[in-house]
Amino acid sequence: MTTAIGRFITVEIGKNNLFRLKQVFSASVTVQFLMGILILFLVETFGYWFLQTKMNIPEGRETAALCCLHCAAISSTLSLFTIPFQSCIIAHEKMGAFAYLSLFEAFMKLLICYLVFVSPGDKLITYAILLVITNFLNISFYVIYSLRKFEECTFVFTFDKRLFKEMWNFAGWNMFGNGAWILNTQGVNMLLNIYFGVIVNAARGVADQVNNIILMFVNNFMMALNPQITKSYAAGNKEYAFSLACRGSRFSFYIMYLLGLPLMIEAKQILQLWLGTPPEQSDAFLVWIILSSFTTTIGNTISTLQMAQGNIKRYQTIMTSFTSLIFPFTWIAYYLGGTPIYTYYIFAFIYWCLIFLRFRLVHASTGISFHQYLVGVVLRCHAVGIVSAIIPLLIAHIMYPSFLRLLFVCIASTVSIVLTIYAIGLEKNERAMIISKVRLTFIH
Repeated sequence: MTTAIGRFITVEIGKNNLFRLKQVFSASVTVQFLMGILILFLVETFGYWFLQTKMNIPEGRETAALCCLHCAAISSTLSLFTIPFQSCIIAHEKMGAFAYLSLFEAFMKLLICYLVFVSPGDKLITYAILLVITNFLNISFYVIYSLRKFEECTFVFTFDKRLFKEMWNFAGWNMFGNGAWILNTQGVNMLLNIYFGVIVNAARGVADQVNNIILMFVNNFMMALNPQITKSYAAGNKEYAFSLACRGSRFSFYIMYLLGLPLMIEAKQILQLWLGTPPEQSDAFLVWIILSSFTTTIGNTISTLQMAQGNIKRYQTIMTSFTSLIFPFTWIAYYLGGTPIYTYYIFAFIYWCLIFLRFRLVHASTGISFHQYLVGVVLRCHAVGIVSAIIPLLIAHIMYPSFLRLLFVCIASTVSIVLTIYAIGLEKNERAMIISKVRLTFIH
């Protein structure tokens, strides 16, 4: 939904059409209201039934689990209402305001950690309720800021049948595509719970949490770049949009690799330093989930090109059909006696194949060239990943596990990745720009 609404708002800003922009904003608020009611209904009916009849809940914790379900439903609904206002901030590229609001959210979550720690009551219920309060405060600040700063953020109920149909179609197909992601993450979580129990869910949860911290840096970088890609494409400047998309894919991968490589090599030791005794298999889960995230990162900005183009029915149908294979393949693997790690093998392989399928579809609809993406992005990223990992892996192999090895691996990874990016990961004009910036810095 964020992608759909953000796309429509950004396109109208690119076309400089204020009247149409106001219509899009009002329609998006209405769409989110209806979607919120639908999701609330589904969670409180199907979700309630599934929790009560299928999930493995430890005895005596049923009430806490039910409270979490209700709070999650409310939080999800509140988050939906934030999207039109958040999309306006991002589309207008007010990243300073977005950063402050994100810092506030992070501070509130830190405060929640402390309040849960000192709470005399049930800590899980306290945590769930405090998250609802945080979401409410968060949406309030987004709404107040947007109403004060952006002229289009004025809700007027109008029913433009053509606009509603266009938005619902785009959002519906986009939601269909993201449904596969939900199936491959939350659906697999349910399979893990059913076949292996809550301990394996805890291990996956730890790995997910670390991976999400890394993805946060990448997503914030993408958040600043996506409006430029969409605006450029909407204004007819396709070559510049292609260039931005390819550069965004490369640098997203480089940022994630800088953070992810040392974590993959020293996963076990890092988790022990953080948690003392981490859940069993969490280190293996962490390695494979980061490896899988590299494959999704490479394709993020090229997906933005397809969203900017607007015709996503064929794209989402083919992509979703392919990615949806993860859930049934995982189910079959577990049914036949496979271990929990099998889902990551399946996920990594399918999403790696998806790099090439995605390019084929986006190339057909936008015209982005083979050399520009597959050679300039995919080949470069794979080369950087392989070459820069050699020295850190050698250090990890030679030295005995210790804090000193962890320090050496982190330093070696950073130096090796930065030098490899400069040598083979950058285009000629990008290297020239870096040299120019360095010279200017030393001169001044």
